[in-house]
Amino acid sequence: MNAYDFDKTIFDGDSTARFYVYCLLRTPKMFLRLPRLAFEAAFLLKKDKQAFKEHMFAFLTDLKNPEKMLSDFWKKNECRIKKFYFETRRDDDLIASASPEFIVKPMTDKLGIQYLIASPVDFKTGKYFGPNCHGQEKVIRFRREFPGHEIEDFYSDSHSDDPMAGIAKRAFMVKGEKLSAWKMK
Repeated sequence: MNAYDFDKTIFDGDSTARFYVYCLLRTPKMFLRLPRLAFEAAFLLKKDKQAFKEHMFAFLTDLKNPEKMLSDFWKKNECRIKKFYFETRRDDDLIASASPEFIVKPMTDKLGIQYLIASPVDFKTGKYFGPNCHGQEKVIRFRREFPGHEIEDFYSDSHSDDPMAGIAKRAFMVKGEKLSAWKMK
């Protein structure tokens, strides 16, 4: 089994941020949330990232047809899947992402990736119904959902994924399309 982070690893960019901006440009009502969100970013982001994200995801309640918005977003952004992924992919690939499952799942389904662990966020309300899938939480979720499985190769763009790299047989740091051996911090 190979495991991959999603954002900035196999997807060129941050899917959550790109989806937010995509919706913002098509939903003028969302602009009313920006001043409060900027204020919350200044105070909440460093203390409680999950609480900040939940406030940000409240924009979902402004969308008239969120499913269509997400579908259209992926039609425009599927070209951002990096080429190296297609060269390294396996049938039993796993994506482990801090982004919400509802954002990542349409693309993993399209790519034929059958295993996904991601942040559990309600698509209608933006509320979390479990921990943000980040850092050590990815390892906890992997071990719970795939007992007895091993990760052959792990790929990520960030040392926040040191816990996942630590349980893989081999790990690679991804910068653009370039892969290099993982060096633990």
